[in-house]
Amino acid sequence: MARAAWYYYNDGQTQQEIGERLGIPRIKVSRLLEMGRRTGLLELRINSALQGCLNLERRIEEHFGIAEVRVIPRLDGVRVSERLGQAAAQYLMRHLPENSLLAVGWGEMVGAAIHRLGHLATDRRVDLVSLTGGVQAYADGLRIVGGAQKFYLVPAPLIVESGDIAAALRNEASVRSILEMSMQADFALVGIGGLTPEATVIRHGYVHPNEVESMRRRGVVGDVLCRFIDSDGAEVDLPLHHRVVGVPLSDLRNGPRVIAAAAGAEKVQAIRAALRGGFINIFITDEETAPALLG
Repeated sequence: MARAAWYYYNDGQTQQEIGERLGIPRIKVSRLLEMGRRTGLLELRINSALQGCLNLERRIEEHFGIAEVRVIPRLDGVRVSERLGQAAAQYLMRHLPENSLLAVGWGEMVGAAIHRLGHLATDRRVDLVSLTGGVQAYADGLRIVGGAQKFYLVPAPLIVESGDIAAALRNEASVRSILEMSMQADFALVGIGGLTPEATVIRHGYVHPNEVESMRRRGVVGDVLCRFIDSDGAEVDLPLHHRVVGVPLSDLRNGPRVIAAAAGAEKVQAIRAALRGGFINIFITDEETAPALLG
């Protein structure tokens, strides 16, 4: 794969020429190049700023006080979670040092980013650690994170039956050690969920759809790590939060540098709230969502 990429991108050879040189069919060369791009072995760097996106990045940074913002071009026909995951992975490829630790939430965007990191996780010996309980919620990530050296999972459910059980679990040594480890990570990668039936926490059954309207009346506009926030980005005082096994948003302010990636008209209110919360350092979105955040 690496030889094919070198011949193609550095030496300007055609896929047919590369196939003849390596003794493989041209179509296999094409597949190798695509696999390298998808798994993170190949990193494409574009040495040019897309002017419209660059302007939006600066405006969002100034408006919300975010250290870094990345706005990616729109592309119809591709899942936005895949696009954001790719952008998040590219950011991490440039900034993750060797022997580093990456704390992760869960969801489609995070899974896409982990998949893209692939070979880089192996080459730089990057370990992963979960920010919450919920082994099943991380199951998809586990299936695609073969490149990581280790994946430290919180050995507990995401949501339990009572606050007393959650408190006991958080104080249990194996759970506490993983949650403390996540706060020592170099970066944390999280998504932002809107308060809609399509939100990950609702689709996965952690919150019943019938609860949405009640939460909305309490001022909830979205969630980060199953912590529901109001329009100012503060955690709303919900009984549910006492039953969550995971890192509170307040802890993220003193933990790793937090990368959040989210986009979509249905998430604008939630994204705007999360950016006001003061726990996000790096934010990634698309050029359709970015202007709405400033509106």
